[in-house]
Amino acid sequence: MADLGPLTIGIDASRATTPRATGTERYSRRIIEAVTAAGPQHRYRLYLNAAAPVALCVPPTTEQRLIPFPRLWTHLRLSAELARHRVDALFVPAHVIPPVHPRASVVTIHDLGYRYEPEAHTPAARRYLDWSTRWSVRVAARVIAISATTRDDLIRHYGVPAEKIRVIPHGIEPGFTPQPPDVVARWLDELGLRRPYVLFVGTLQPRKNLARLIAAFDRLADDRPELRLVLAGKRGWLAEEIDAALARSPHRDRIDLPGHVPDAALPALYGGAAAFALPSLYEGFGLPVVEAMDSGTQVVVSDRGALPEVGGEAAIVVDPRDPAAIAAGLARALDPAERERRVAAGLAHAARFRWDAAGRATLAAIEEAVAVSRGRHGRA
Repeated sequence: MADLGPLTIGIDASRATTPRATGTERYSRRIIEAVTAAGPQHRYRLYLNAAAPVALCVPPTTEQRLIPFPRLWTHLRLSAELARHRVDALFVPAHVIPPVHPRASVVTIHDLGYRYEPEAHTPAARRYLDWSTRWSVRVAARVIAISATTRDDLIRHYGVPAEKIRVIPHGIEPGFTPQPPDVVARWLDELGLRRPYVLFVGTLQPRKNLARLIAAFDRLADDRPELRLVLAGKRGWLAEEIDAALARSPHRDRIDLPGHVPDAALPALYGGAAAFALPSLYEGFGLPVVEAMDSGTQVVVSDRGALPEVGGEAAIVVDPRDPAAIAAGLARALDPAERERRVAAGLAHAARFRWDAAGRATLAAIEEAVAVSRGRHGRA
């Protein structure tokens, strides 16, 4: 690629500074930090719609522009900002490309779960997700998919040319390593949790398949009177099915819901678990899978979406629609005879996922978008 010189790169950072971040928001934060670190020769302009309660670790030369607006921030306020103050490229890590945007725009698409599990979304949410994805992938010069599964879905459902897509997986933060026993014990005490436990981390919503995970736990709990289930994460939409599963569980007193867990506590929470389970009906990636592996915990995942891809051979893969299959997978993970081998395999597998590599690859995609917009090379 020809030398493009220093660029001014605008980044939608509206979802990067949420204090209680979900996976998409954590991705937004970390990829912004990784991109700005990867290309110090460029100028970066971050757009925020509210004062940031969580500071971003970006170079001091990075401009953080606060442009608050009550509604339709992307469509109206960010568009107006880009019309008045032009940039060479725009990167949108966790939202939709605004109507006014530079030709060199890059968007990350996390998943198309709304197409596979429509009942897990409200009708209005499905319509918006379909429209916004269709719009963003059409007008973007480059599209980042966080897994090969998402790439294939974009090609199949929206006809995105394969050469327009770059598959760039998530990274794992350095803190996700096996923790000393005293650190694990201190955090579990602070969170009010007791071992042994099977762990889930994520938003409590239908797509995560928690009603069947609870049913699987009930199958295990009779023969394991000390075992507990920890469902860590904030409550999401359409969570009534989960409430019903909790209410009918004969082991409800052994199911803990600590709510959102601080990022600082997550390595210890993973490391203290007897097993980690993510039996989702669909995931475009599933970052907790590799975080748990990097923390020294064996993992059980569903056979749907990107989870088999992300878990690799280190994960135990199960049918998420069958509580008996989930229970059998958890029983394998709880088997001491398999623990050492699976933990070692998980640590080796997780070493592939690093934010610095993701940042370099994402910056390369942004630079490609600029080159395409300037006619520097012929790839789509």
